Amino acid sequence: MRLYYHPASTCSRRVLLAAHHLDINLELALVDLFKGEQHALEFLKLNPNHQVPVLEHEGFVLSESYAIMQYLADTTLGQTVYPVAPRERADVNRWLFWCGQHFMPGLAILNWENSIKTLAGIGAADPAEVARGESLLIKAATVLNQHLDGREWICDSGLSIADFAIAAPLADQHRAKLPVADLPHVQRWLKQVQALNCWKGTETQRP
Repeated sequence: MRLYYHPASTCSRRVLLAAHHLDINLELALVDLFKGEQHALEFLKLNPNHQVPVLEHEGFVLSESYAIMQYLADTTLGQTVYPVAPRERADVNRWLFWCGQHFMPGLAILNWENSIKTLAGIGAADPAEVARGESLLIKAATVLNQHLDGREWICDSGLSIADFAIAAPLADQHRAKLPVADLPHVQRWLKQVQALNCWKGTETQRP
């Protein structure tokens, strides 16, 4: 399996977390986002959306990080992070969809304005955008914090790809200046995810 990725990409990071946990050895192909390689014609044949990650497996090409995580789990015998039982799987899917719809919009704004712009050397953060991102993220993160009260993991079935998906962008909480430091249940849960071997295995692949 080959994964087209970039180490600064939150979406790439969540796939790498899943792969490490599932003990899947991915061939990593760097797409340098800062050099615009996501716009190259050869890459656009893989993903016309100009985004990483993209998985290539025996002629099958798959984009979208959540779908890639699901695929990796479904191709791994004996895995437990993506349950087979319909209701347990639906619960994991619910949180994956929640992450994309509610959690990521504000987080992506703040990551871009406070972190990526600096890494790419393309200017200062836009205060209006930062305010918009903070407003969106606080609403979503508060829901997550309330949900995690009294819970070890996000889903009742135990550690799942939903934990990887939602924790991955929080790796940059300080650099991206995410307003989540005062959410105790989020921080306690995040420390649990960061203590996992799969998290430690991806640390060397971050910028």
